Amino acid sequence: MNNRFLHIRRSVALVSIAAAVVIGGALAWTIGSSGHTVLGAGSPVTLRIAGNAPAGPVNFNEGFSSVVEPLLPAVVNISTSKVVKNQRGENPFFNDPLFRQFFGNPFGDGEQQQPREQREHSLGSGVIVNPDGYILTNNHVVEGASDVQVTLSDKRSLKAKVIGTDPRTDIAVLKIPASNLSTVTLGDSTKAKVGDIVLAIGDPFGIGETVTMGIVSATGRRDLRLEGPEGYEDFIQTDASINPGNSGGALVNTRGELIGINTAIISNGGGGNQGIGFAVPVNMARTVMEQILKSGKVTRGYLGVSIQEVTADLAKAFNLPSAEGALVGDVSLDSPGAKAGLQKGDVITALNGQKISDYHDLRLRISQTAPGTSIKMDVYRNGQKQQMTATLAEFPEKAQTAENSPQGEAPALEGVQVENLNSEIAQQLNLPPGTRGVVITRVDPDSTAAETGLQRGDIIQEVNRKAVNNVEQFRSAVRGAANQPLLLLVNRGGNTQYVVLSPK
Repeated sequence: MNNRFLHIRRSVALVSIAAAVVIGGALAWTIGSSGHTVLGAGSPVTLRIAGNAPAGPVNFNEGFSSVVEPLLPAVVNISTSKVVKNQRGENPFFNDPLFRQFFGNPFGDGEQQQPREQREHSLGSGVIVNPDGYILTNNHVVEGASDVQVTLSDKRSLKAKVIGTDPRTDIAVLKIPASNLSTVTLGDSTKAKVGDIVLAIGDPFGIGETVTMGIVSATGRRDLRLEGPEGYEDFIQTDASINPGNSGGALVNTRGELIGINTAIISNGGGGNQGIGFAVPVNMARTVMEQILKSGKVTRGYLGVSIQEVTADLAKAFNLPSAEGALVGDVSLDSPGAKAGLQKGDVITALNGQKISDYHDLRLRISQTAPGTSIKMDVYRNGQKQQMTATLAEFPEKAQTAENSPQGEAPALEGVQVENLNSEIAQQLNLPPGTRGVVITRVDPDSTAAETGLQRGDIIQEVNRKAVNNVEQFRSAVRGAANQPLLLLVNRGGNTQYVVLSPK
C-alpha cells in the first residue's frame, strides 16, 4: 500500500485487522458481439468479445442507466484475508514513556518480544467474464490471501479459487462455483481515445456497486513505479472516481464494453480519489488471462538486451534522424539479441516492419510475442541503418540488485569524483568478472551529472565511445572533449546504459 511516485496507491480497501494468539516463531445492448473460446481448467472458456460492427446512435437524455444496469450484476465484491506477523514492539504505545510510567512494560524488561499473528482483511472488486464463474481482478487484490470470498449482486457469497496471477501486469484470474452468471463484453482498448466518456464500476469500501463517470484523460501511461515487480505498464488514465476498493473493477465505454481493469490512483497522500486513476487495458488483461487459462502461467518473449529512452541529446550523439526508437545499453551473453548481432549503442527503430516509438513500445511488444518467434529489427549503428533477425527466448523471471559503493575518491569531472575499479570494489558492487572502468564515489547533488541520474557506485566504462579503464584515461577523455557533450556508457549493478552530459 505504500507508494513510490506522487503517492500512487493501489485502490484496495483495508477494512480490519484482528489480533490473534502470540506465536513463536481484489450494456443494455452490444453491437456485433461474438464468442471467443480459450482453454481453462480442462474445459473451454467462452468470452464475449465485441465485434467490428459500427455502433448505432445512443440517446443519453436519461443518463447512462441503459448502459449500467445490465453491467452491475457482472461486477462483484472480493474480500480477502491473510495472516501477517508483526513484532509487538511495533506498537508505538508500548514504547511511549507515559504509557510505561502508568502501566509498565507489559512484556517484561528483559523478555524477548515475540512476533504475533494477525489476520488482515481487505476489499476489492472483480469482473465476471464468463457465465461459468471466471473473474478478472487485480493481482494485488488477492496477493498472499489465504481466503478469497466473492459476493455477487444477489448477495450470494462464494469461495473463489485463484486460477493464476501475473504480478507484472497486476492481473489475476479467479473461479467461483456458479453458472449462468451475467458477464461483460470485452472491448478493444486500443480504440480508447482521449476525451472518450468512460464509466468506472466497482465496490469501493464494501458498500455495494457504485458507478462514477469521467473521460479518458490519457492512454499509454508508463513509468508510474507502482510497488511490486517491475511491471509492463501501458495504463489508461481517467478522471472517473476510483476509490479504495475499486481495484479490479470495470472501466467501460458508453457501449458497455470493458476497456480496462481499474488498478491504481494518485491519492496525494490522503488515500482517496484525486481525479487521477489508472486502469490496465483490457487487451493486455485478456492476453494475460488467456495464457493463464491455457497453461496456468504467463510466458513472455525475451530478447536479452537492456534498452533506454532515446533523448534529443542521445539522438544527436548517435547521429540519429530523430529521437525515436530504443537505445541498446547492454546485451546479455548468449541471449537472442547477442546471437542476432546486437551491440551496445545500437538503436532499434522498427520491429517486424512497424515503427518503434520508444523503448516502452519495444519492451511491451517483445513481451507480448511468444517465445520461439522470429522477429525482424531495423537497427541504426554508427548512423547506418541495417536489418537483423532474432528468435526470441522465454523471459527469465529473476531479480537483479545493485550494491552500495565503497569509500574512496579522486577528482575528475565537474561534480563527479571517481576512483579506479579494482576486484574488491567490483565484488562489493556485484559486478561480473572482468568489468572495467572507473567507479563514481561522489556526485554533487547540484551538478549536471546528478540531474542526468548519475549515482555513487555507477561505473563509467566509456567516454564518447572510447573505453576508459582507469582514472587517468577517464581524465584524458574528459579533457579531450572540453566544452562538448560527453556520451558516457554507465554500468549500474551489471547493467549498462548511455548518459549524455551537456556542458552548461
